[in-house]
This record gives sequence, C-alpha cells and structure tokens, in this order.
Amino acid sequence: MMLSEIIPSHRLARMLMRGVRTVLDYLGFDHDPTLDQVVYVAVIVVMAVALGWLTRVAVLWGARKFVSLRKSAMAENMLKQKVLLHCSHILPPLAMLALIPLALRYGTELRSFCVSALQIYLVITIAIAVNAIVGFVWRIYDARQNTRNLPLKGILNTMQGIVWLVAVIIAVSIALDKSPVVLLTGLGAFAAALMLVFKDSILGFVAGIQLAQNNMLHVGDWIVVPSTPANGVVLDMSLTTVKVQNFDNTIVTLPPYTLVSSSFQNWRGMKDSGARRIMRSILVETNSVVPVTPESTAAIAAKLPILKTFVEKAAATPVFDPGLAVVNGTVDTNLGLLRAYLCEYILSRPEFDHTEQLLVRTLSPTSCGIPLEIYCFTSTTAWTAYEAIQSALFEHIAAVAPLFGLKLFNYTGTLDSERIEVVDDVTKPEVQS
Repeated sequence: MMLSEIIPSHRLARMLMRGVRTVLDYLGFDHDPTLDQVVYVAVIVVMAVALGWLTRVAVLWGARKFVSLRKSAMAENMLKQKVLLHCSHILPPLAMLALIPLALRYGTELRSFCVSALQIYLVITIAIAVNAIVGFVWRIYDARQNTRNLPLKGILNTMQGIVWLVAVIIAVSIALDKSPVVLLTGLGAFAAALMLVFKDSILGFVAGIQLAQNNMLHVGDWIVVPSTPANGVVLDMSLTTVKVQNFDNTIVTLPPYTLVSSSFQNWRGMKDSGARRIMRSILVETNSVVPVTPESTAAIAAKLPILKTFVEKAAATPVFDPGLAVVNGTVDTNLGLLRAYLCEYILSRPEFDHTEQLLVRTLSPTSCGIPLEIYCFTSTTAWTAYEAIQSALFEHIAAVAPLFGLKLFNYTGTLDSERIEVVDDVTKPEVQS
C-alpha cells in the first residue's frame, strides 16, 4: 500500500505537505514523493506527541500555580499524592486522536489500527486517573472521618479493581470491535475461572466487610492470632492482606479471612478501658503460715499503718461483715493479714485502678507452697509503666512478707541444712529434742 493512499487530501493536509516539501528543498534533498510522505507522517506523529506532552506540562504548571496562590491543604495533598499528574496522562492520547485526521485518510486500515490503539491508551489513562481520584478521596475520608479506624482499604481495593475490570472490558471490546455488552454476556462461561483467579480477593473482600460490620478489627489494634506468629499491632489492612508488626519489629502478613475463619485475641478493649490486668501469684511456704495473736497483730499494724483500720474494724466485728468484702483478709493468720494488707496497699496507690475488680486470694496448695494470687488492674495500659508497676508490687510483697513471719518459696536445688542432718553418709530427718 502506497503512503499516498493513506495520507488525507484535505486543504490543511495539502498545506502541511507543501511546507514539508519546502523544508526538504531548502535542506537540499531531491524531489521524491515517497520521502515527502514519510517525512510528513513523521512530522504529524512528532507534533501529536509534542502537543500532548506540552499540554500536560502546561496543565500541571497551571495547577501548581493555582495551588500556590490558593494555599489550600486539599489541593496541596492532591499534588503531593500525584493526583493531577495521573489525571494529566489523559491529554496526550486526546491530542494524538485530534491530529489523526491530518496524518491518515479516513477508511484506511492503518488509521483504524492507530485510532483503536489510541482509544485503548485513552481508556487506560482514564482508569489510572479515576483510581487516583478514588484513592485520594479515600485517604481524605480515612484521615478525617474514619474515627473508628475501620478497615476500609479493602473496599478501596475493590472499587479500584472494578474500575480496572471495566477498563479491561472496554479495551478488549475496542480491540475486537465488539460491543461491551456482547463481552459481558460471555463472561458467564468464565465465572469459575474468574472465581479461582480472584479467590483471595473475593474472600478478603467478604472478610473485610465482616470485620468492619462487626467492629472486630481496627488499624492500630494489638492482636494475637494463635494459629500464626502474629502478636503485635495492626499496621494496614487491604483486600488480600492484614499486616501486623510484632513487638520485635518483625512483620507478619496474613489473609483477612484467617481472622474470620479462626479465633484471634484483640486487646483493644483493654486499651479503651484505660486499665490493664495484673494476675500473678507468688508462693508462700506452708509451714510459715501460723495463727496470730492480738498482740502480734497490733505489732504488725504498728509497723504498717494502712493495716490499722482493717484490724480495728475486724476486731469490732466478730461476725463476717460484707463491708469487709472489698478488703479480703482475716486476722486469724499471718497470711490472712498479708492478704488484707495487700488489698489496703493497692487501694491506697494511685497507679492502680480502684474501679476494677480487686482480689488477693490463695490458690490450691502445691508441693512448693501456697500460691498467693494478686488480681488487680493498673490505671495505665502503657507497656513500660505497666511492667514497672507490676514489678514494684511484687518487690514490695517480697520485702514485707518477713514482717508477717512468712517465708516465700525459694528453690535452691540443695537440701535445707536446718531440717536435714547427714550422719554416716545416710540422710535422715533431724530428731527434735
């Protein structure tokens, strides 16, 4: 096919052709119609590309100037997130389509091919622009309105996926010169294949809706998933991935449907309550638990003044008084006094939450002694402060236990020399005189 058959013959095209011929004559080239036509088509292509690029640069320059004059935070965010840059990609294919009539005659196969290619290019750039706008709107909403930190990124990914699906259908219909409706009617045959390909996306989308609807998970939550190594803070949630940063700064990724199909622990309730539980026990030697007399009780209360109120109230109430239930202890044994003292101590300290449950109790005896369990809540959820409060509490217990005549269990790995006597290499219990 000759180039003369595809070059249009209207007045503007003839004027441009004469201009090309004049330039070639000026440069000293011999008169050759084929050369003229090749240079003409090349000039039109260069003009189309240059026009599209210049238009894009001009629009971006004008937009940046407008933003600098208005000083709008939203406009600055649009530039920062390159929304205008993505939208400006629409201009080059439009400019090329506008100049196609100058380069190629209507009805030729080459023109049809070029128009189809540019239209597909235009559809792709429109999809990029729409997704950029959708992403920008989502980020604005997520930063300003999403006060519950709902996992909305999965919905964003779904919307962007739908945009690309529509763009692909339109592009294929242009390439095949078929109506998009015809292609849509044929998608039913590929439904099984599509479900297999997009299985994770479909499951992730459904799981994301369930997590958001049931308020199960937010970005920033501390979660523990027993079936995975995830034990940390949720950084991000997308259509196919939940990203968790563990406390050793490792990153664990897992599909959203794992959180729906299996159980996981969310510590958000603890954080929202502002209180964190302490539930730890310490072992008391059984043989150090003894009855106490009023004199020994008074002596202990003299050393620990916060115990005085409990002792006086208990002495004045021979029958159990429900008013003593907050401070659970007794004046019958030294361990009961220690329980009462620890309740009074915790209630007197501001670092503990006094509105939550408080228990100081003994558990089932073991071969190592009687476990004394402290069940209370700190008034902070910060990890460092929580550990400091918990450590200080049990250090205090270890320090005051001897004042009550109590011994805490301490495994040394050797026999107690005070209770075992070795005679003639035979170990036997010491005989009390």
